[in-house]
Amino acid sequence: MTTRMFSRILIANRGEIACRIIRTARRLGIRTVAVYSEADADALHVAMADEAMLVGAAPSSESYLNGERIVAAALATGAEAIHPGYGFLSENPDFVEAVEKAGLTFIGPSAKAIRAMGLKDAAKRLMEKAKVPVVPGYHGEAQELVVLAGKANEIGFPVLIKARAGGGGKGMRKVDDPSAFADALSAARREARASFGDDRVLVEKFVDTPRHIEIQVFGDTHGNAVYLFERDCSLQRRHQKVIEEAPAPGMTGEMRRAMGEAAVKAARSIGYAGAGTVEFIVDASDGLKPDRFWFMEMNTRLQVEHPVTEMITGLDLVEWQLRVAAGEPLPLAQEDLAIDGHAVEARIYAEDPATGFLPATGRIAHLAFPDGVRVDAGVRSGDMITPFYDPMIAKMIAHGSTREDALARLRDALKRTEIVGTVTNVPFLAELVGEPDFAAGRPDTGLLDRKLSDLIRPVQPSPLATAVAAIVASGMAEYGGADPFDALGPWMVWGRPQRSVALDHVGARCDCLVERLASREWQVTGASEDGSPLVIGLREAGDGLTEAEIGGHRRKVRIVRREDAIAVVLDGVAHDFSLPLDLYEAEESGTAGDILAAPMPGIVKQVLVSPGDAVKAGQPLAIMEAMKMELTLSAPRDGVVGEVPVEAGAQVADGAVLVRLVEKERPISETDR
Repeated sequence: MTTRMFSRILIANRGEIACRIIRTARRLGIRTVAVYSEADADALHVAMADEAMLVGAAPSSESYLNGERIVAAALATGAEAIHPGYGFLSENPDFVEAVEKAGLTFIGPSAKAIRAMGLKDAAKRLMEKAKVPVVPGYHGEAQELVVLAGKANEIGFPVLIKARAGGGGKGMRKVDDPSAFADALSAARREARASFGDDRVLVEKFVDTPRHIEIQVFGDTHGNAVYLFERDCSLQRRHQKVIEEAPAPGMTGEMRRAMGEAAVKAARSIGYAGAGTVEFIVDASDGLKPDRFWFMEMNTRLQVEHPVTEMITGLDLVEWQLRVAAGEPLPLAQEDLAIDGHAVEARIYAEDPATGFLPATGRIAHLAFPDGVRVDAGVRSGDMITPFYDPMIAKMIAHGSTREDALARLRDALKRTEIVGTVTNVPFLAELVGEPDFAAGRPDTGLLDRKLSDLIRPVQPSPLATAVAAIVASGMAEYGGADPFDALGPWMVWGRPQRSVALDHVGARCDCLVERLASREWQVTGASEDGSPLVIGLREAGDGLTEAEIGGHRRKVRIVRREDAIAVVLDGVAHDFSLPLDLYEAEESGTAGDILAAPMPGIVKQVLVSPGDAVKAGQPLAIMEAMKMELTLSAPRDGVVGEVPVEAGAQVADGAVLVRLVEKERPISETDR
């Protein structure tokens, strides 16, 4: 059989996965067409592709989920095939059929295979028939509360409620007690409906000491199927993966064969062709045993974490996808595959661990990654993190001859990563990689929740970072040029030139006095913890860095100045100082404790209170949906609801007032309104 590789493909995705696909296509001599929304007109994947087509407005429902426009873009540009990446339309069988009906090739499995694995309950019934071990649970059609609650009691608490459609932890709730089942079911259904348009669920036994281990499988159209070993994805938050690694710590040859053969059996049972991942839940309470793993689901696409498999096998999985879609047989047989070393991946997000990992937005003023690790990035300096899509910035992957070597390289690289313009989870990831249980090879899906308080440590700026920011904010470090009077720098007739500077860092005010002592040397009072003055020397160090000297100790820092803020990057941590406005005053209508505000742009899904209601601190007042997440917002204090200026369904901006409180028992006046 003669096959011909594609000459041009369209990538129906965005961000880092679109950029990653473009790199492989370029290496193979394949031209690429990007699609983009109005919000992504200047995005990195658009700049990297050979061509790009606008497919709609910013909301993904009007652009990246609009299959008709994407197929039309492929036809208009002469693309022969469409690569879906992951997410969006990658597991939509109707889209696959539309692609094929248009005479194009879908770079992925068949619509039939996707449908077979698309609904978790049906997939598990199929796996039971194929003799693949399945976790105990209820996977039936009945969805009444009384039925599901009864099944949960039969299974035994704790149980896991899971949306039967989709993935990524959406529509999933762990329930420890029967009394909490009804509320958890309502929340899971609501989130599943919003994410997948299907609120049906299944109920499964929650496994104690669980590990999430998945097998990368590959099939072709010639009847061949192999497994490319395992990935451990146990470090999760909100059922979403944070750190992934390959191979799995503690994995034995017997266990690997058992899981790999079960995964291939699952793929063969549906005639699978392309890249897929079979996910298993493993009971690790007594080590990894071949009779202690159960099928969870199959992802019929490329996974976010596929780079760790590439790093330990030396293969390019996107190249394999392209070759299989073009009709070629798998490049290697099972006996040809081997593991080389260890790889670990960390997902870098614009999010704030200190506020429950709320997604963040903002323009990236500076972005720099160190050498020595693989970085799959979807943004660059100057790009905007918008509220419309997943806030992933990049994936960082380290490879080493041993697990200890890979972890050490990853942690070092995270500490040398520089991101300015939005809050990120980078410091949290660096702490997580060094967490003792994880470092010792004892991961499980509950580890992160158990250790969260130890891992989320407020990063306070050092006196040096604060002093450098104060010097820059004073304006006395900005002089020089042809004019000899400019070259003198700031000066005063009597005494040393000085300026007072106010800086805000994470809501805390720091008042500093900056005095110029000599050329390139300043004294800053107010930056140290005890209030003692610090003498700082600043000199250019090349590569955009500044050498800061204090007490004979020289450190390299990066200074990024924006209109209303100054960031000082020290040891990989970006300390962001905002410059408060003169005469700043709090909102006239009350203090921050009187207001429940939207933590980010989103849609108000439910308002749980009305004017006049008495509420307690911590009581849920509203539910928002933002960046594919459901957020429950609670009362900041005891009080009475004075005003609810929004309604369910409203699109609100970051900081919009959702509920305003007045003092408890105080009558509501017109002023409060």
